[in-house]
Amino acid sequence: MLMKARVLFTVLTILIVCGCQSTAQIQTRVTPQLLDDSLFPSHHYYSVESADAVFFLDEDAQRFAERAVLEKSITEKNVKGLVKAIFDRSDKGMRYLTTANTVANTTFNNRTANCLSLSIMTFALAEHAGLEATFYEVKIPEYWTRQSGYSMLNGHINLRVSVPEDPLITSVGSRWADVDFDPQMLRDQFPRVSVSKNTVLSMFYNNKGADALVANSYTKAYSYFKAAAEMDPLHQQSWVNLGVLYRMVDAYEQSERAYKHALSLNDDNLTAWENLSILYYYQDRHQEAATIKEMVETRRRNNPFYHYILGEQALEEGNAEIALVHYQKGLRLDNTRHEILFGVAKAYHELGDVSKAQAFLERASRHSPNDQEKQRYASKVASLASNN
Repeated sequence: MLMKARVLFTVLTILIVCGCQSTAQIQTRVTPQLLDDSLFPSHHYYSVESADAVFFLDEDAQRFAERAVLEKSITEKNVKGLVKAIFDRSDKGMRYLTTANTVANTTFNNRTANCLSLSIMTFALAEHAGLEATFYEVKIPEYWTRQSGYSMLNGHINLRVSVPEDPLITSVGSRWADVDFDPQMLRDQFPRVSVSKNTVLSMFYNNKGADALVANSYTKAYSYFKAAAEMDPLHQQSWVNLGVLYRMVDAYEQSERAYKHALSLNDDNLTAWENLSILYYYQDRHQEAATIKEMVETRRRNNPFYHYILGEQALEEGNAEIALVHYQKGLRLDNTRHEILFGVAKAYHELGDVSKAQAFLERASRHSPNDQEKQRYASKVASLASNN
């Protein structure tokens, strides 16, 4: 199973990037052994967005922020006014899309985002209007989605916008507001840690690199993964992603170095361990691979999404009965996740049990986190009913 991380800023995707620990005391250097440009000699032809470009806002976006935040004067700030304006900006509101790995201005104009691009855009709008904004990485359990044959490990990020602590500035209503596509993330009270702007840029570059990798554009992927690693060398997932890329171009020594470097930053990074196991199988180091795989599986056994992603893979391979077994194991651990309920529905549909497929689709709809997902499931339920 090939794993790579992204923020879905579910955003999501993300984003994706998960499982970071506090690494403030760790020093690391980016060396030629970790970043091997010789494998991708034309990588510099792919331009990577600068920090200024990622957070840039045009005049329309700037005026939008000013109208949403400023009340009677420049010293009166309305935090919740900005958040409400962002989500109410169009008839259908801000639309969630896992693959919307876009810079702030594009996100603003497209009105489509994942959790990372939503956070980047809101950060830029808040700063322009004189508010303070802090990025937070949410420590969610490991959670995967499938895309183009890849298992994508998703992280989650959100943002807190607040009025500056300044005696000359007054707040209209609350002094702060959290911004997140998924209110359940806020209600579940998962622990979260503040992350720097550089780390968020590293996450953005990782997402763009993952997009390139899925599209089989390996040189472009390297350009972004390299930028991610250089922007924040302590961000483990950049090294895991580089390890995956190196392995895909048969650079096994570089791949092993990258995985082990990620593990030197956080020995609990199961994604790095799993990919190291896969690499060892490619090198016919079967005993080492099996030992690592057993450790990873043992530690993931109680994670419903581990069973979910096994179900997704089985379904892609045409094994609906095996997929159903995996999905049901996931449901026994958590029967409220719409993704797993949808997986069960897909498996039953493949097995020809339309009635059960429809029942689980309806359950998935009831547990959906947003209107887009509810509409998606409703259309599938309607389609099944019409064909029944």
